[in-house]
Amino acid sequence: MSKMPLITLFMVSWLMAAATAGNFYQDFDITWGDHRAQILNGGQLLTLNLDKASGSGFQSKNEYLFGRIDMQIKLVPGNSAGTVTAYYLSSQGPTHDEIDFEFLGNLSGDPYTLHTNVLSQGKGNREQQFHLWFDPTKAFHTYSIVWNKQRIIFLVDNIPIRVFNNLESTGVPFPKSQPMRIYSSLWNADDWATRGGLVKTDWTKAPFTASYRNFKANACVWSAGKSSCDSKSTSAAFEDATWQDQGLDAAGRNRLRWVQQKYMVYNYCTDSKRFPQGLPPECKRSRFL
Repeated sequence: MSKMPLITLFMVSWLMAAATAGNFYQDFDITWGDHRAQILNGGQLLTLNLDKASGSGFQSKNEYLFGRIDMQIKLVPGNSAGTVTAYYLSSQGPTHDEIDFEFLGNLSGDPYTLHTNVLSQGKGNREQQFHLWFDPTKAFHTYSIVWNKQRIIFLVDNIPIRVFNNLESTGVPFPKSQPMRIYSSLWNADDWATRGGLVKTDWTKAPFTASYRNFKANACVWSAGKSSCDSKSTSAAFEDATWQDQGLDAAGRNRLRWVQQKYMVYNYCTDSKRFPQGLPPECKRSRFL
């Protein structure tokens, strides 16, 4: 096998970095909240703030149809009860698709609740909730979504916490045809977020701040009705596409089982009271697949 010239290796490495490295000025638009959202450090840091008047949010300039999305987030510290930090992929319209991380704040000393959901063709009701094995307010942690034609994988610091498999053959809709943007927002939801709305936001602790850095998208960019992964463009050719058929090996399944056994606090697939006519069909399959 012939060796690749060093200059070619350098070009490949540079192009891969260009395809994945994020800059908030280049990759996102602040969409609401006025001065409460700020891009700092030359585009390497973004902060969202919530005060009594308003929250704030941003969205990606690009739409994506399949890929791996990584974002490092440091959540609102201290008494964050009533606040929600949402980080998700979504298309538009009444039959939209969506893949959700939502971080539900809590009283000081109590754990955050990490809420996940998958919506397809406008229908969701697929919530799983977790407590984390670390304090997500003390440092940045990486929250990732792998989305390919076979499955959706939610990861925290590269540890899988949830898998939603494509089971269209059994009649379960799966997000696969609607390109989605990345969204994030920090907002007040004290009517439901903390203990079902029993704990209200303490505005004396405002402003509340969530911070973002190290965004990466190894993903198919959707533009003019076409996917970059279907083209022969340079960026697509050198993009790291290991996500395209990514699943879980034995070690990954063990990590998933560890998280779900020790840190899952709600699973719609075990909530028979919520589904008196029978659990959704995907619940009949093992959640560890």
